[in-house]
Amino acid sequence: MKNLILITVILSTSHLFAQKALDTIYANDKKNVALFFPEPIRQGITGASNFVFTYNREKEQYFGLLQATPGTESNLLTLTENGRVYSYILIYKEQLPKLNYFISENESIGNERSVVVKQKPIVKPMDKTAYFKKFCAYLLKSKYGSIATKRKRGIKLQLQEMVYNASEVYLVLEIKNKTEIDFEVDYVNVSRVNGNKKRKASYQKLLMQAEYKHEMPNTIKVGQSHRFVYVLPKFVSGDDEKLMLELREKKGSRKVVLSTRL
Repeated sequence: MKNLILITVILSTSHLFAQKALDTIYANDKKNVALFFPEPIRQGITGASNFVFTYNREKEQYFGLLQATPGTESNLLTLTENGRVYSYILIYKEQLPKLNYFISENESIGNERSVVVKQKPIVKPMDKTAYFKKFCAYLLKSKYGSIATKRKRGIKLQLQEMVYNASEVYLVLEIKNKTEIDFEVDYVNVSRVNGNKKRKASYQKLLMQAEYKHEMPNTIKVGQSHRFVYVLPKFVSGDDEKLMLELREKKGSRKVVLSTRL
């Protein structure tokens, strides 16, 4: 009888360690990595806040987008509508080997059955402003290229980088004054735009409110430039959607409008 019990324990233990090794997915803060699943995504959870997996929570979709900032490796757990469970190791990497992953059902590690997996909340400091300040300062230490640039009458507005982190999007911006008059900033508005302005019936412009502005300038002196960061709520862009940035001069008529496809 004792021998029978011992054999049963060994078989149960060996079954626990028989799970297949997890594949690795690489991501960074410069490009979106797309994951296409065989069934609509019901839930997606990352283990660390430096990885962000976004998917449509309101409408069933088969794909999600992954981005990462430098930090420790983590994992992604995804549940689809039919109850299948998918799990992957996540690693930050500057050069990405792939941008699109088409996942088949045989990559599933099992079914959730009657177990309900609750989403693990992203842990962030209680003081969000302190967190934003620290991360924005980190972004401004790096030099970026240009996603989009607009010049008008000697004033240059440039979008240098868009970084997804946790539940926010960080826009790294620069204003340069090549005129002979100081440029006093009234505002910088950020909007999402759909459609063509000439076709008013299909044109939509949604102004986004910044959660935080880091190193926002008041005045750009003659011959100088200034970099700063806008923190916005995270959003998923549509196929024909554009991002519009409007820079306006206080007590003056100068205005620069930059528009770029997302």
